[in-house]
Amino acid sequence: MNLELIEALRMLEKERGLDVEVIFESIEEALVSAYRREFDIKSADRREDDEEEDSDDITASVDRETGEMRVYQTMTVVEEVTDPHSELSLVDAKALSDELDLGDQLVREVDPADFGRLAAQTAKSVINQRLAQAEKERIQNEFSGRVGELSAGIVQRKDRREVTVDIGRAEAVLPNNEQSRLDGYNFNQRMKFYIMKVDERRNRPVIIISRSHPNLVRRLFEQEIPEISSGVVEIVSISREAGSRTKIAVASSDPNVDSVGACVGQRGLRVQAIIDELNGEKIDIIEWDPDPVVYISNALSPAKVIRVETNEDDQSAIVVVPDHQLSLAIGREGQNARLAARLTGWRIDIKSEAQYREMIETELMSRFDQALAEDEEEWQNDQISAFDEIDEDISAEHENDDEVEIDELDTDISLESENDGEVETDEQAE
Repeated sequence: MNLELIEALRMLEKERGLDVEVIFESIEEALVSAYRREFDIKSADRREDDEEEDSDDITASVDRETGEMRVYQTMTVVEEVTDPHSELSLVDAKALSDELDLGDQLVREVDPADFGRLAAQTAKSVINQRLAQAEKERIQNEFSGRVGELSAGIVQRKDRREVTVDIGRAEAVLPNNEQSRLDGYNFNQRMKFYIMKVDERRNRPVIIISRSHPNLVRRLFEQEIPEISSGVVEIVSISREAGSRTKIAVASSDPNVDSVGACVGQRGLRVQAIIDELNGEKIDIIEWDPDPVVYISNALSPAKVIRVETNEDDQSAIVVVPDHQLSLAIGREGQNARLAARLTGWRIDIKSEAQYREMIETELMSRFDQALAEDEEEWQNDQISAFDEIDEDISAEHENDDEVEIDELDTDISLESENDGEVETDEQAE
């Protein structure tokens, strides 16, 4: 009785999460392959067509209780033996039983202990392939449905590119770009991870996990805060810079429940448990509001906001804060403003009171100068129009004066001509 084999298979089932029946089937398949490798057995179909192989004439079995292994070869009674591994002469068949005749079949039992080294290697290779395939299918089926969930894990090893983590019956990989700078990833350290996806590497399934994803914080809040898991308090938005700071906006569907207070907990115990899991990462919990002015003001916490001017056309906002809180509102290297913008979805421009006053004054002076320039231009245009009218009047007067002078001149010439005619007449009369 091979009880050690049965015990080993039970341990393998427990460690890898494989069905023990799959393991037994793998061993049986390996025994058939080893027998073929040992005796180089090929069926008639294989001899006719190299692409097809018939294994119905060879079977194997492993006792599920004792672990005893048996291989069976189907033998055919023939007149002349051409393949001693699958054919039996009529004379030999009659020696076994007088009832056997040509074309009859009987099963011969083969002891696997007679297999050589190459056959054993073949069996080992087949078992490894079948177990790897079974484990691949199990991981795919088990963890594909857990993408987006939390999983507790134990750090196994760390190198320069990634961290290997045991997340229970499977190994996961934590890439470098999904790590938090506050985590040490020491050997055997227990942590919680966010399952991102099930990938494939070198034809083996690989579970990709994260410690920097914003949804890690979301799942930790859902796990720690009963009001969130029950749906009374909703996480509206999260913005995170892993290893430094996280902003989370929450809203309550029950007017009697304070969304921020529920997340903070008595004496801050609830949120402190999440901060401890994130190794000291700062968390700002703010109340969501449908009014963007109030929402943006809350998002810039801990800074106090004096005024918010929004432009819904381009989703931008100008925020005014006290002069002494400008650096607090912007944050170190712009972090507070950047997280607030991601949280609200608005483009935020933060100004101090002095800057805002200067901006307003500059805008007013610009408008005044523009209006003054427009008035001056209008005045100049009026002056030009007036001068043009005067010129037209003067030109008209000159034309009239010229016409009067011409008329007077014509009248004088006519009078002189008449006078000259009268003088000549008088002289002729004398």
